[in-house]
Amino acid sequence: MKKYLITTVLTFITIFNTYAQQFDLSAEIRPRYENRRGYGSLIPTDTDGSNFVSQRTRLNFGFKNDKMQLKVVTQNIRIWGDVNTLAIDDKASALHEAWAEAILTNKISLKLGRQEIVYDDHRIFGDVDWTQQARSHDAFLFKYVPNENQKLDIGFALNSDSESNIDNLYSNAAGYKTFQYAYYHGDFNKFGLSFLFLNTGIEYLENIGFNNESQTIDYMQTIGPRLTYNYGKINANAAAYFQTGKSLNTNVSASYFAGDVDYKISNHFNAGIGMEYLSGKDMDDVDTDTKSFAPLFGTNHKFNGWMDYFYVNNYANSVGLNDIYATVAYAKDKFSAKVIPHFFSAAANVFDGTTKMDNYLGTEIDFTIGYKLAKDIVLNAGYSKMYATNTMEILKGGDKNENNSWTWVMFTFKPHLFSYKAN
Repeated sequence: MKKYLITTVLTFITIFNTYAQQFDLSAEIRPRYENRRGYGSLIPTDTDGSNFVSQRTRLNFGFKNDKMQLKVVTQNIRIWGDVNTLAIDDKASALHEAWAEAILTNKISLKLGRQEIVYDDHRIFGDVDWTQQARSHDAFLFKYVPNENQKLDIGFALNSDSESNIDNLYSNAAGYKTFQYAYYHGDFNKFGLSFLFLNTGIEYLENIGFNNESQTIDYMQTIGPRLTYNYGKINANAAAYFQTGKSLNTNVSASYFAGDVDYKISNHFNAGIGMEYLSGKDMDDVDTDTKSFAPLFGTNHKFNGWMDYFYVNNYANSVGLNDIYATVAYAKDKFSAKVIPHFFSAAANVFDGTTKMDNYLGTEIDFTIGYKLAKDIVLNAGYSKMYATNTMEILKGGDKNENNSWTWVMFTFKPHLFSYKAN
């Protein structure tokens, strides 16, 4: 990794000296302590929670001139203590981003390589920045910006496990074999309108064990608009997405609806209320169709409570979710604070054997504070607690009567190391 970083830095310095109009070098070090007692699922009875420190370390290289823009982000993700103190090798390093963008005209560009794809509120496409590794895709984007108020992106991805001379079954390591999408956003006075059409393909073996066993790709479509409204002290958002097509040899029919309103009470206080509905499937439904909405590549930690009980590597193809929440936020000078209570219920019927359960799953309360210690140093901390019900126990296991909570403290250092811009 050391040799790789040195080579990368020297390459960028050479480019900078020869061609650069703008060159930037920055870094990030982000250690985070966590105490998990019922994070992601209810903790079992008489079980101790975990304590650990994770850390993200990044170097960010950026270059831009009239015809080209590129970015390379190297990162190392570790848990404190996962490598011997005398270790001679460290395999926790990777390229998070490595993309180049060809600027064809002042309206059209082509972006290729490993990149973050983020749209709107991160619900379908997000960078998942809370996780230390974050999310990025190997993709090609055609970008069209007719004016400062509108843009159109057309994206394409095609994944394989290795170079090969024959068509091998893909492992779906990226979560999909291929995708194609079109995304539009326009701002019109107080309103903003986005529309997404996403076609996602997953490869698998069909008819396993039979003479007609074969590789195939099923395609699922995610389609929908998002509307925003900003006027004075009021900000409002609404979105609706629908999923259809097929996935892993099952028909898909799922839906998503969301809306929220935020009001600026004063220069320092904001308050808001919102709801989300993600469709699900009754536990006694024998229909083989997929009826549970999948947020796909979204920043799911941002939604449905920070304890990640829903849609963060879990809860797929389940009974869906209704999430009603409120937000009270305070910010002044270097200090900020926020409290968010969530009231969860299942969107479809839950059964304990033959007994139908109450759909109410529980209440989660999230609290966080932040303080800017210096220009490039921020301290954040948070505490969350889940008050679960018997229905949550049926879905997630564990013990609702235990202290299901999560505590974290995080420092973020993001220095801007070097910058050059030609006159």
